[in-house]
Amino acid sequence: MNFKKVRWGIIGCGDVTEVKSGPAFQKVENAELVAVMRRTGALAKDYAERHGVPKWYDNADALINDPDVDAVYIATPPGLHMEYTLKVAKAGKPVYVEKPMALNWAECTEMIKACHQAYVPLFIAYYRRAQSKFVKIKKLLENNEIGDIRFVSTTQYQQVADEVTKVQ
Repeated sequence: MNFKKVRWGIIGCGDVTEVKSGPAFQKVENAELVAVMRRTGALAKDYAERHGVPKWYDNADALINDPDVDAVYIATPPGLHMEYTLKVAKAGKPVYVEKPMALNWAECTEMIKACHQAYVPLFIAYYRRAQSKFVKIKKLLENNEIGDIRFVSTTQYQQVADEVTKVQ
C-alpha cells in the first residue's frame, strides 16, 4: 500500500525533540521533517542544521502557513499548546501535540472542538504507553496477576517548567 509522505513541521525545538520525536520524523518511512520553529532564530537554525531539516523559522505562524508543511507537531511548554493547536487547526492541518495536552480541561475541550470543526485530527504524544515496562504492567493487569489496584504512587525526577510553578 502506498501512503503519501507526511511533511512535518515542529513548533518548539527543545529537549523532547532532540532525541525522542525529532529524529523519529526522519526515520519513519512515510514521514519527513521539513521545517522547525523556535523563538530564537539562531537556535532554530542550529537545530535544523544538526538534524538535516531544510527550513527553520522563528515565527510559528510562518511554519503553520508554510505550504510544504502538511502536519504540525507542537512541542512547546504546555501553556502554549492551546494557542498553537487552534492556529494549526484553523490552517486545516493535522495536530500532534506533546503531553500534557493543555493546562486544564477547558483548554483541552477548546482544542478538541477546534480540530473537530476544522475536520483535522488531533493526536496527543502519549508515547510512553508503548514502552516495554508499561506494556508489561498492562498485561499483568489484564491477566489479574497482581490483584486489585488500591493505590498507585509514582515519583518522577525532572525539573518542572517555570510556567507550571508560577502562581497567578
